[in-house]
Amino acid sequence: MSEQKSGRKLSIVAIVIAVLFSGGVTYQMQKQNDTHKEQIAQLQTQISSVNQANQALKAELEQAQSDTLAQAKQLTNAAEVALGQQQKSIESLQLAIADVKGRRPNDWLLAEADYLTKLAGRKLFLERDVVSATRLMESADQRISALNDPSLVPLRKAMAKDITSLKAVPLVDRDGLVLKLTALQQQVDQLPLANAILPEAEVVERAAVSQNINDWKDNLMTSLKDFGDNFITFRTRDGNVIPLLSPEQHFYLRENIKAKLETAIKAVYTENGEIYGVAISTANDWAGTFFDSDDNRVIEFQNALESLSKTDISVEYPVKLNTQQILADVINERLRREVTTLIMEDK
Repeated sequence: MSEQKSGRKLSIVAIVIAVLFSGGVTYQMQKQNDTHKEQIAQLQTQISSVNQANQALKAELEQAQSDTLAQAKQLTNAAEVALGQQQKSIESLQLAIADVKGRRPNDWLLAEADYLTKLAGRKLFLERDVVSATRLMESADQRISALNDPSLVPLRKAMAKDITSLKAVPLVDRDGLVLKLTALQQQVDQLPLANAILPEAEVVERAAVSQNINDWKDNLMTSLKDFGDNFITFRTRDGNVIPLLSPEQHFYLRENIKAKLETAIKAVYTENGEIYGVAISTANDWAGTFFDSDDNRVIEFQNALESLSKTDISVEYPVKLNTQQILADVINERLRREVTTLIMEDK
């Protein structure tokens, strides 16, 4: 029995030792597993950092490459511009040499016609001065005519066409319109304002006393009403009443009308027919609404606005003067011919 008990104890001790040993092993394995996971996480973090650094380095390389290409392109463009300017300078010098050495006696007329034509273009497109542009073109045509050169007939045809198109442009008396509008502006402060506008009162029929004695009650009420009407009269008016404007509103009304006339003046100089018509129509409407329409000054003011509103200030100008390019081509062709002749002579 003692041997069996001691064997059981040994078995129990062995089992306990085995359990403790297996638990220790499991604990050690779990600890090593956690350590490995931490190391793997650190490695993944390091790999992610390396990838981000690589992407940043790649972006910097691409930006540096783009900047380098842009700088190279700018340098190339600058070199091309410099070469172009040098070439133009050489050509200008050649033309100047030809102009000095090979100038013919009547070439100054051609140059003067070119100057007059360019001045006519500035007058037309910048200042909208059709009259001056036409006279300048006619003067240029006289210079070309004095050359008496049959080869310049196409040029004179283009000049005649441009002069005809300029004379066909309708002339707008802008100064006259502006003076009239300015005079109307100065007249606004003297225009009388309208009084309050009341609707028409209803027509009240007066009842008559009858001769029938049975209507004594109605006759009594009618007599009392007639007697009361001698002291107090009531009239009923249906409709909107336009009150008088306050002094402050008077000032703003007059200033607004002046502002509309000023807008019309600016539209005359810019030749904007739509703005011109709207401004004058608005000023006319305000004058008819708030000023005394029975006063002769107001009537004349509105008649003047109505007359001005019918004036068409929109003008269609020629898109370009064909003479300018043709004349420039003639001058360049002659100078080029002279340069070629001088080069051949130098050889």
